Amino acid sequence: MKKFDYAIDVVRSSADLVGESPLWNPEERALYWVDTRRPCIQRLGPDGAWRAWPMPGRLGSIALCRSGGLVAGTQRGFCRFDPQTGQVTTIVDPEAATPKNRLNDGKIDRRGRYWCVSCGASEDDPGGSLFRLDPDLSCHRIDGGFITGNGLAISPDDRTMVVGDTHAEVVYAYDFDLDAGRVSNRRVFFTTRNMPWFTDGGTFDAEGYYWCALVYGGCLGRFDPRGRLDRLIRLPTSAPTMCNFGGEDLDILYVTTGSILLPEEQRSRELEAGWLFAIRNLGVRGVPEPWFAG
Repeated sequence: MKKFDYAIDVVRSSADLVGESPLWNPEERALYWVDTRRPCIQRLGPDGAWRAWPMPGRLGSIALCRSGGLVAGTQRGFCRFDPQTGQVTTIVDPEAATPKNRLNDGKIDRRGRYWCVSCGASEDDPGGSLFRLDPDLSCHRIDGGFITGNGLAISPDDRTMVVGDTHAEVVYAYDFDLDAGRVSNRRVFFTTRNMPWFTDGGTFDAEGYYWCALVYGGCLGRFDPRGRLDRLIRLPTSAPTMCNFGGEDLDILYVTTGSILLPEEQRSRELEAGWLFAIRNLGVRGVPEPWFAG
């Protein structure tokens, strides 16, 4: 295994309760991310200026929108967010009949659709589903049976979609048909059973390897296309929550973390819990995040 002298820098000592969904905006040269439990969307500009917008309820992921602003997967369904006004508008709530469910991790495909997986009502309820929000704002339920849907990412060749289930301790892979907007052949990509961690948010690098946060293990893992662990990156805190590439060359891996996920005694020892980090010199790059076409 090739070694890299990677460096981990603190981007913001923000003490998020549960940071999630780091998202690089190349036009603004700014980084967005969320705190799911103290619900807000945050932005760090190229000049270092930070801003946060409170949200009306818990949220799991955000994405850039071609028509301006952001789209988000939230407890109230798919929403539109305008940073200029702070206004949040619900597009559609596909789980209005199950209000304890929550849209969680999501990504945009290269046809501009927003794919998002939800969490069930509790840590043993497989009531979560995989949804697709199309540019015409129609919403489609694609698959189900997730307890804590997480780690959704699409491979750079657009042939594979990965969706994890944190509390089921499994990460699935699907065959992905980009043109048709379909997934098929759900199968186990890898599991974390009998491992000292659970999987959380993830992304692909340009080489087709899947990176994800290994929450409670204090690591990021890089997995090859067959689901075998390729690299481990140790972090200063036990609860990383998601990673995503950014920076002008997409060679910085931004990592959100959580503080409320840790027991109070452990939290008092891990002062970095909830901070936002940047990892450099990994020897790999990401791929540009597509924008929602709606």
